[in-house]
Amino acid sequence: MAQDSQTESDRDLLSSRAGTVAVLRGLDKISAETRDFEAPINTTVTFGTLGITVNYCRKTPPEEKPEVYVFMNIKDRRTDGSGKETDGEEIFSGWMFASNPALNALEHPIYDVWVLDCKG
Repeated sequence: MAQDSQTESDRDLLSSRAGTVAVLRGLDKISAETRDFEAPINTTVTFGTLGITVNYCRKTPPEEKPEVYVFMNIKDRRTDGSGKETDGEEIFSGWMFASNPALNALEHPIYDVWVLDCKG
């Protein structure tokens, strides 16, 4: 049985399509504002004090159960005492799934980030 599910999982991954841009949504918990933004693969984008780098995104084809997989790294790039922005501390590195954002969520007191889509 385990081998059958592994084969099915491999088949799902192979039938999905890699993309060039992840579409993300960010929530500022202080102001309660959300913003949708695009993150091209291997390019760092900024949301608040977060530096978000998407390394990989994949989307299942339309005829299958919808799912978007994104592997990303997120750094919190707050300013140091002199007002200069720091390189940042990595606060998240892993996969996020559009169908279940809570499965592997960003833990941050001010911001939430989740996956909406993978394009290109």
